[in-house]
Amino acid sequence: MNKEPILLLFGHNVQKYRKELGLSQERLAELAGVHRTYIGMVERAEKNITLCNIEKIAKALNVEIKDLF
Repeated sequence: MNKEPILLLFGHNVQKYRKELGLSQERLAELAGVHRTYIGMVERAEKNITLCNIEKIAKALNVEIKDLF
């Protein structure tokens, strides 16, 4: 299955910032108010994430939305 480049980039950046903060996927999910499996799916580019969830994750990572792209 071919994954969209934008989803790959976004997932990579979520993972990068999460690891820089020393957060588990589960902890980031808690901070962002999403299901615990959702972060893994985003990081693996398996989810076409909504704008609302992009904002939640950016806030939880303490980065600007643009930083995730």
